[in-house]
Amino acid sequence: MLFGYAPVSTADQNPDHQIDALMRAGVTRENIHLDRASGAKPSRPKFVLVSRLLREGGTLRVTRLDRLSRSVLHRSRSAPICESGRSART
Repeated sequence: MLFGYAPVSTADQNPDHQIDALMRAGVTRENIHLDRASGAKPSRPKFVLVSRLLREGGTLRVTRLDRLSRSVLHRSRSAPICESGRSART
């Protein structure tokens, strides 16, 4: 299954360009998950949800790698997504 993750860091930012790009990449609108919080903050409830929804063979799409995490520490915590047959793609 294909999922998308489109975080924005402030309420002023518009995620539409990310949503459009993810839909062009084949992600259905209902499988695109949005977080409105800084990528540097550890609380990203939609990211946690989508990481639980991923099954073996599933793929998480983001528009850019920095959308997945802003720091090496957070990226290392996100690494389990790429294990067990799951993948992340930009």
